[in-house]
Amino acid sequence: MTTHRLPLFPLNSALFPGLVLPLNVFEERYRAMMRDLLKTPEDEPRRFVVVAIRDGHEVAPSSPGMPDPTAPVDHGPAAGFGADPAASFHTVGCVADAATVREREDGTFEVLATGTTRVRLLSVDASGPFLTAEVEELAEEPGEEAGALAEGVLRAFRQYQKRLAGARERTLATGTELPDEPSVVSYLVAAAMMLDTPTKQRLLECEDTASRLREELELLRSETAIIRNLPSLPASDLTRGRTSLN
Repeated sequence: MTTHRLPLFPLNSALFPGLVLPLNVFEERYRAMMRDLLKTPEDEPRRFVVVAIRDGHEVAPSSPGMPDPTAPVDHGPAAGFGADPAASFHTVGCVADAATVREREDGTFEVLATGTTRVRLLSVDASGPFLTAEVEELAEEPGEEAGALAEGVLRAFRQYQKRLAGARERTLATGTELPDEPSVVSYLVAAAMMLDTPTKQRLLECEDTASRLREELELLRSETAIIRNLPSLPASDLTRGRTSLN
């Protein structure tokens, strides 16, 4: 089993292979991570692992009101994740390759990365200026009938897009080419659907492409049916959800 030790960037969302991830990096632990990545030659991948948070805070309380005005100030690479940070994260994440790491005048960073490979976290180390993790790569097996399932998912996804555009009173862009490679389809649809993080994480963890596509097909049909009834709901019912700090 081949393992790697890479910087760890926890987020309140799951990253999928092939998807672009823009980051605004302002916490010192992640600024230290970016400074370390900049030491890697430009012609080599600047890799780190994005993992979804199971229990903890994406932004540590580093000053009053950030993010909780009643929380004590916390510092360090594992701030906000408890005594055992590994327990705060989902065990499957995605390697990100930072194509752009741009430092601003105030020391913060603008980062543009792309998901590449799924990995499983084996251990987390909080002894340095930022978290690192020992990870093993997860192979993406096609599974049975992945090609036929991908075709069905694409048809269902187009219907989902149409219903979603209608519910939002927006015009659906036409002429957009969608991929036909099953694993790419499965990741694109998982990232594009309006799903909560636990559901997206479950899709990321599927044992093969076919299993992910089967679950997505069920989700697309269910979500499309729900969206179909949204226009009949009072507008006030659509604004009662919690507001994200991000």
